[in-house]
Amino acid sequence: MPSEGEFATLAEPYRSELLAHCYRLLGSIHDAEDLVQETYLRAWRAYGGFEGRSSVRRWLYKIATMACLTALETRSRRPLPSGLGAPSDDHRVATAPREPTIAWLQPAPDRLLGADDPATIVAARSGVRLAFIAALQYLPARQRAVLTLRDVLAFRTTEVAEMLDTTTAAVDSALRRARSRLAEAGPVADELAEPDEETRRTLLNGYVDAFTRADPEALVNLLRADVELEMPPIPTWFTGRDAVIGFLANRVLRRDLWQLIPTRANGQPAVVAYKHEGNSYKAHGVELLTLTGPRISRITAFHDRTLVPTFGLTPTLTT
Repeated sequence: MPSEGEFATLAEPYRSELLAHCYRLLGSIHDAEDLVQETYLRAWRAYGGFEGRSSVRRWLYKIATMACLTALETRSRRPLPSGLGAPSDDHRVATAPREPTIAWLQPAPDRLLGADDPATIVAARSGVRLAFIAALQYLPARQRAVLTLRDVLAFRTTEVAEMLDTTTAAVDSALRRARSRLAEAGPVADELAEPDEETRRTLLNGYVDAFTRADPEALVNLLRADVELEMPPIPTWFTGRDAVIGFLANRVLRRDLWQLIPTRANGQPAVVAYKHEGNSYKAHGVELLTLTGPRISRITAFHDRTLVPTFGLTPTLTT
């Protein structure tokens, strides 16, 4: 029986990329962490019979993919509000009540996915962009797996067929259907329009400053005219700079109400938001900024405090 140390030496280097893979398939960082743990448990139990006919990396991907496909048999797709209904261009509309019964798409911190590693950041960004993860949710589970294994991870068709216990013809067919359906979902590869790192920092810092000072006017030059705002688990979402700024000014921004901590998620600028409650600031959620050119084109504000620990931050900030 191989030692636990030997297994860890061989398998641990792949943990972050396996987490990213499971996240792409599941759309939930919490579920992805659970499935990676299950993958390593299964791999450890089966390691004695591993004969080296494939690489350890491919063997782990096979275990992880099959575990995710099994999990997806009993789970529905994870949407964003923009995937469920039309937006409003009037900030005065009443927002719909929260929908806690819907399993919403979740963001994923770069620090867990390896997307903050300069050696892998370009490839990591392209594979975990929020728009891409949301689009994957429209694919059947097996097509989702084939597309990510082939187009994101660049495994060969024969390797994917072996991982999924199927034929190369079936892999090619699933890949064609997946690519077609993904194209129908709309453009998802907007990273080419992103500004340089200095502009990204300027936009993120400006956003944090505007929120902290409760200054909606400061947001005007940061947002595109066609900016969109969505706030899962609230189904209502807004389109257009007037509607977004109007909503934030009238219902969100208050002096000394918010503290924002800059971070990165899904290869994008993000903040962890804390809301003033009593004598401290309590974790409120995570906001992702999608940048197009020199402006913010989408704000996705996840009102879910359970996400904050995955970013390595405390649930409370003392004043």
